[in-house]
Amino acid sequence: MTPNNSDRPRPGQYLDILLPPWVLFRHSLVFRQFLNRSISRRYRLSVFGLLWTILVPLFTLVIYTFVFGVILQSRWAGTDAASDTTSFGLYLFVGLLVFWLMADVVGRAPGAIIDYTNLVKKAVFPLEVLPLVTVGGAVFHALISTGVLLVAVMVIKGAIPVTALYAPLIFLPFILLLLGLSWLLSAIGVFFRDIQHIVGLLMTGVLFLSPIFYSIDRLGPGLQTVIMFNPVTFLVLQLRRVLLDGLQPDWVGLALYTAVAWIVASVSLLFFRYARKSFADVL
Repeated sequence: MTPNNSDRPRPGQYLDILLPPWVLFRHSLVFRQFLNRSISRRYRLSVFGLLWTILVPLFTLVIYTFVFGVILQSRWAGTDAASDTTSFGLYLFVGLLVFWLMADVVGRAPGAIIDYTNLVKKAVFPLEVLPLVTVGGAVFHALISTGVLLVAVMVIKGAIPVTALYAPLIFLPFILLLLGLSWLLSAIGVFFRDIQHIVGLLMTGVLFLSPIFYSIDRLGPGLQTVIMFNPVTFLVLQLRRVLLDGLQPDWVGLALYTAVAWIVASVSLLFFRYARKSFADVL
């Protein structure tokens, strides 16, 4: 194996394991440069450019609302969406917003290192930043979709609940979890290229085994417990509480979710650091 100075311990590396987001602060300049490049490359030569970040989710939402809200008459019991297709669309949008964020990250993460093979053998380049760029791009698009959602809430409901201020506190542990998944999948993707296809199948299960198209109250207690193990379920339920129902989040559940996300991120970063020693041999 070719020696790589980037494999040697550097100041702050051990702090990164205990505090995974520290990687972002330690390499903020590199992160911003690659994030800007990633976003601009995504819409290069596109006629509508960033406008697609609004058009695509809106079009998808209209289709899903028509199929599930009008044709299948899906509703959320105990809410104003029980009799109003437009309000049902808002509940659906919140669920899709969380799913799209996760799907964007895990769909692109397996290729995060493969797409920059020329950087793998550079002694001083922090490869752990590349998976962060994947998450950063997904969060950028999610923020735009969230803005669209808030405008829709204002138009349809007449006002945005003050509890919407809690939304960032709900997103933060989810982003931390996505950081961990991105590090994990990007490292595995170097050695096992089929992971991208497997992830695509798993995301189909994540979509339909979460209360995105239906209310969790329609399920039995046993099935509700199973559905709660889906990583997007808790986030979907909590965002609906603060953005649509005007309720505070489940603080105990949010603390537990944060703890699990923190562990996943730390272990995944540790695995990434261990696996990167062999990246150059494979690529």
